[in-house]
Amino acid sequence: MEAVLGLLVISAGVSHGLETSCDARQNRSQCYGALGGTVYLQLVTDATRYDELSFWKGSTGAKTEILKMKKDKWVIKYTPIEDRLHFFINNGTLRLNNTRSTDSGEYLQETFNSGGVAQGTRGLQLFIKAPVSSPQLSSECLSHGEMKVSCSSEGDGSQYSWTLDGQTLRDTKASSDNETNTITLKKGLSGNLTCTVRNNISSDSISKRISPCPGVSVFVYFQLAEVFILLTVCLGSYCFYKKETYHHKEVSRVYAVSGGSWWDSDEGVNVLRGAMETN
Repeated sequence: MEAVLGLLVISAGVSHGLETSCDARQNRSQCYGALGGTVYLQLVTDATRYDELSFWKGSTGAKTEILKMKKDKWVIKYTPIEDRLHFFINNGTLRLNNTRSTDSGEYLQETFNSGGVAQGTRGLQLFIKAPVSSPQLSSECLSHGEMKVSCSSEGDGSQYSWTLDGQTLRDTKASSDNETNTITLKKGLSGNLTCTVRNNISSDSISKRISPCPGVSVFVYFQLAEVFILLTVCLGSYCFYKKETYHHKEVSRVYAVSGGSWWDSDEGVNVLRGAMETN
């Protein structure tokens, strides 16, 4: 296994999410694992060189022994994770599957010779974090022809960067929850805009072809048009209401008795009383 300090490999796993590998042979190494994935920690170069090796969670105070190796045989001491843990003696690598946030923390490794004398102690800090999700872009034009573009993604400790036609844009402004990053583009800018989001576990990017926003005069025109349409609708509704009110008042029937007939002022029909009575 290739061994370098810190994060080594990030690859897509088939069934357990992301896989990460870390060289933990240096004291106070910092290693990262993807939440729900698999992390490989190389504790020593060759465990067969040691008569005894212990791996603990917690560096000070109360410690929990996770793994113990003695005379080329190893056993998992912490049973709650025994189905997720495996140790490779030949290259001194510990594998932890289906990682959980509770796996984060400080760890301690101790090695001993045949006489039980300690040969070395190393500390390790493990961080289990959620990888970034596929970013999404949204944009809106501002009143003076500027464009505000937001890039959103989920994940722990996400960091954002922007490029326009391959050139880095630095005037970005991140939100407080670190799940959204926003940039304001000056008037007239266009091209291929790319947002890249990354953390210690993974990275992803999204690109969008943008065109210049309309200037202020066009915005004013559309705003005035909207106001005009709104006023027209309101005025038309008011006139219709007044007309209907007046009409209902006028069409109320007025009966004027004249001899043996009555007059329908709405229909303009003279009806004989005798004919109505006959029907």
